[in-house]
Amino acid sequence: MSTVLAEFLDAYADALRRHLAAPSQDSLSEGYDLGRRALVESISLLDLTENHFRLATEAEQAQPRIDPAPQPRIAETALEFLLQTLAALDIATRGYLDGTRRYEQQRSRADDLAGRDAFRTALVESLQDGFFVADARGTIVEVNSAFGALTGYGPADVPYPVPHPWSLPAGPRYPDLGTEALRFVLPIRHRDGRQLWLAVSTSALVKPENNELIYVGTIRDVTAEHDAQARDQAASRLATAVGAATSVVEVLAVGLDELRRTVGAESAVVTVWPSRNADPEVYVSGSVEQPSGTGVETDPAALDHSARALLERARRRPPRSLFAIPEGAESSEGIVAPLGETGDAALWLRFAAPRAISAADWTLFSLLIGHLSLAVQRARNFDQARATSLTLQRAMLGPIELPPRFSVHYEPALPPLEIGGDWYDVVPLRDGTIGVVVGDCVGRGLSAAVVMGQLRSAGRALLLRGAGPAQLLAELDTVAGRIPGAMCTTVCAAVLDPVRGVVRYSSAGHMPPILADVDKPGRLLEGGRSVPLATFDMPRRPEATTALTPGSTLVLFTDGLVEQRGVDIDDSFAKIAAVLADTAGKLPREVADAVLSRLRPAAGYDDDVAMVVYRQPPAPLRLDVPADADELSGMRRKLKAWFAAAAVPHDLASDLVAAANEACSNSIEHAYRNGAAATERVLLSAECDTERVVIEVTDTGTWKPRSADPGNRGRGIDMMRALTEELEIDHNGPGTRVRMSITLPAIKSPVANPLRGTNRRVAG
Repeated sequence: MSTVLAEFLDAYADALRRHLAAPSQDSLSEGYDLGRRALVESISLLDLTENHFRLATEAEQAQPRIDPAPQPRIAETALEFLLQTLAALDIATRGYLDGTRRYEQQRSRADDLAGRDAFRTALVESLQDGFFVADARGTIVEVNSAFGALTGYGPADVPYPVPHPWSLPAGPRYPDLGTEALRFVLPIRHRDGRQLWLAVSTSALVKPENNELIYVGTIRDVTAEHDAQARDQAASRLATAVGAATSVVEVLAVGLDELRRTVGAESAVVTVWPSRNADPEVYVSGSVEQPSGTGVETDPAALDHSARALLERARRRPPRSLFAIPEGAESSEGIVAPLGETGDAALWLRFAAPRAISAADWTLFSLLIGHLSLAVQRARNFDQARATSLTLQRAMLGPIELPPRFSVHYEPALPPLEIGGDWYDVVPLRDGTIGVVVGDCVGRGLSAAVVMGQLRSAGRALLLRGAGPAQLLAELDTVAGRIPGAMCTTVCAAVLDPVRGVVRYSSAGHMPPILADVDKPGRLLEGGRSVPLATFDMPRRPEATTALTPGSTLVLFTDGLVEQRGVDIDDSFAKIAAVLADTAGKLPREVADAVLSRLRPAAGYDDDVAMVVYRQPPAPLRLDVPADADELSGMRRKLKAWFAAAAVPHDLASDLVAAANEACSNSIEHAYRNGAAATERVLLSAECDTERVVIEVTDTGTWKPRSADPGNRGRGIDMMRALTEELEIDHNGPGTRVRMSITLPAIKSPVANPLRGTNRRVAG
């Protein structure tokens, strides 16, 4: 037996005997302390129990045998002490068992968490989408292998603080996690330099152990979808941009700009060969600089031989093919492609900086160039239709060369055909009069144009045969009755007599002409009115006659000029009358432009407009001025204004003013070379008839013969002779008379608006 055990057993025996002798709480506490001592000294429970049983037996045997009844009392008291001693041991045992159980639970839990972590790791790694975990500041603290494959930045290099290494410096800002968007699409730069588009989905979580906010999310490569959408949008923008264009020039004007912006090119050049031997037409958008290897000059007005050869090779390539330049290089300065399928056009796109062209880029370029080619082909079809319609129009609308003092205008409302049922005709007649017809067939388009052409031809034939306005309309009634679609055609016919200064006119349901005297508002000529053609049987058509005062302006037009939605027709008539009050000093062409500008709606005319403007020769001009050089400037201004009133073209009027000024200068300088008296004058007169303008300058001075060697001066007569057709100088009587004359040319007037967009160089 060990000393520790022996000492413990002796102490236990003494304590038990004292308790048996006098049981109390103190003795029980002594027993509890012995139990704790037993735990500390590692006393065996068996030794303790065995010692207690021996001591209790000895106590019972030592008790007197007088009365056997109290014996159970010793046993109970001894058991109470033992239990108190064992209480500390019991508590320790239960605590140990509880600790063991908790340990087992914690161990089991740890094993379970380890298994779940392994499962989570395996699950995350099995995802095809990239997975990431970010803290509240946006720092990426965990990623899976798929994330590394998508971005080039894998798990080995975490964490990735903001700004993330794959973000584009010039790209859009990342949405704040958890605040702006749970799902968004952003461009990134892969570690190898490629640009990708990723779809990002995020969710916010809170860690239970420390309430820390974290974000988990996935990323998915949507570059293909983004590129496809971008291609569709780019194609849609290009198609919309060129959709309203009706000529090749218009298509390229808007199409090249849109194409250049979409592909990020610095310039776009298109060359079109109108024929095999002709120089190509050049269309340019953006700034053209000379890239290495292409030899394109900086001047967009011309391409040098090497650049033209490059585009020449491109146009001979198969349709819908394109190639990079320089060929075979990793980085390309641009692309070249044939445009269309006829082999007569080529396109060159130059990038702002050399770059690698990806498969998606090739798809985009091919799509856009294909759309542009289709638009160019459609515009060519429009151009062909326009050319056809213009040819028909020239054949139907009357003469291109008009008598002096006339102007005609045709404003179509239906492009691109630019042809309809409105017409005009101006016919010089044998007796010096001039026939004018303006008409409007019912309907629009080619069917109305066919009717118009037949009626115009019939009306011209009747005028040449000598029919007056009323007779012309009466016979057109019969013609219109035999032409399908000609019923209800409106016509205004007039015969002008410039010499007598009268106009005879008759109207078949047409807009009344407007006549304006000099510096007075126009007035409607409402006489001679009757119903449209082929509507009722009329025994005779009415006719009216009105005087044409010198310098007056007559305007005949179709209803498209004055009939507008929401506008009272009387207001339109008043506008024309007001315009004519201020146009006495303008050429007939300028009068037509002023009227059209004043009445043109914001959206353009919605019906065809045909208009004829005529200017009656003005009254002769008489100027009597002092023989003073200071008077010449005023004389020139008055003469120039008279020429405008006489409808003399501006360039011809400038020549005549110069010739008249030279004649007046000669009179002042030479006829009165000894000094002109206050009563000595220079007389200038100008007059015109239907075809000629005559100017006379008269003085009362003396004639100065021409010097044999005039030197640097003395060329005035030669100048006058060069600027006029006929020059007569009469110096036989008192003073000198200079007579100059010129024949007014026929008016070269287009029958329709010129083709839109004749400028072949497009500035981008």
